[in-house]
Amino acid sequence: SGQKVCYDDFKRSCYKLAYFQDLSRRVGFEEARQACEMDGGALLSLESEAEQQLIENMLQNLTKSASGISDGDFWIGLWRNGNELATSSPCPNLYKWADGSISPFRNWYTDEPSCGSEACVVMYHQPTANPGLGGPYLYQWNDDRCNMKH
Repeated sequence: SGQKVCYDDFKRSCYKLAYFQDLSRRVGFEEARQACEMDGGALLSLESEAEQQLIENMLQNLTKSASGISDGDFWIGLWRNGNELATSSPCPNLYKWADGSISPFRNWYTDEPSCGSEACVVMYHQPTANPGLGGPYLYQWNDDRCNMKH
């Protein structure tokens, strides 16, 4: 399930948001990636500030709708292979887009990525949370454990 929206002026013309109020229907990163691929797509690669803004607007529209959307982060297609931590590259440089995009655009929340056991990335969507040092937990990115349910 999800809301599919199409545009003419972006490289990827269609986007689909899948939000599950029911916590039992939320999935880990790999399940989300597979679900997107089975649907003919891919987990989202955000390649520019304009595309980030487009997704924020879509989420705001979803929030305003009658669906009663509440706190719940969204998986995006950024991740790192935990086996690469032994390399000499700084951890943030190890994150790659699952669809092969090479875009350097990032929208990390303050003090993220924290790395360690967290290797998959979510876009924050926690409108009821008290703001932290980096402001509200809305739309910035955070690395999380890949088995978390979002």
